[in-house]
Amino acid sequence: MRKTDNKLQRLAKERREKQRLSGVEMEPTVDEQLTRIEEDIRRLKVEFDVYFNGAAKRPPYDTKLRIESHLKRLADDRTLSFAQRYHFNSLATRYASFRELWRRTLQDREEGRGAAGLRAAIREPSQFVRSEFSCTDVRHDVRTVKGVYDALMEAKRSCGEGARDLTFSKFHRLVMERTNALKEQFGSDRVTFSVDVDNGHVSFKAKVDK
Repeated sequence: MRKTDNKLQRLAKERREKQRLSGVEMEPTVDEQLTRIEEDIRRLKVEFDVYFNGAAKRPPYDTKLRIESHLKRLADDRTLSFAQRYHFNSLATRYASFRELWRRTLQDREEGRGAAGLRAAIREPSQFVRSEFSCTDVRHDVRTVKGVYDALMEAKRSCGEGARDLTFSKFHRLVMERTNALKEQFGSDRVTFSVDVDNGHVSFKAKVDK
C-alpha cells in the first residue's frame, strides 16, 4: 500500500475518533458504506423486478438516486484501501450493468417490447472493471495477492472461462516466481498487477514500478 494511502486512512481514523469523543454522531466507516450500497443494490433489483411485473405503479427512483449519491461520494474518497477500492469497483460495475438493463427495459416497455426487456432485467449482468494491485512483498503480503486472485477469478467468470485447476496456493506460487524474475531483471521491489477483460478475454499482467 502506498504511504499516501496509509496517511489518508490514518487521518480518517483520527477524525472519526475525535467525533466519537466529542459526542458528534459518527459517519459510517467505508466498509459499512460498502455493505449498505451492496444491500441497496440488491433491494433496488427486487424493486425494479416488482415494477416490471406490474405490482408497482412507478419505478423505484428514490432508491436509485440514493445509491448513485453513495457511489459518487465513495468514488471521490482517497482513503479507500486496495481491498476497499476493489470492492467498490465491483459494486459500481454491477450497478452500472443493472442500470443499463433497466434503462433498456423501460425503453422496451415504452415501445411495446416489454417481454424482451423484462427477460433482460432478470438476468444477472456479467461485466468486469479493470483492477490494479501494488505489492512489495508477494511472499508475505497474502491479503494483496488474494485480492489479485479474486479479481482474476471474477474476470474469468465474466468471460465464461473455467478456473477450477487454478487454486489460490498454486496462483500464489506462480506470482512469486513471476515477481522474482521481474525483480532480478529490473531491480525493483514494487510490482503492480493488473487484471482486465479485453475483447472477451482475461488479461493478467505484472510490471515493476521503476
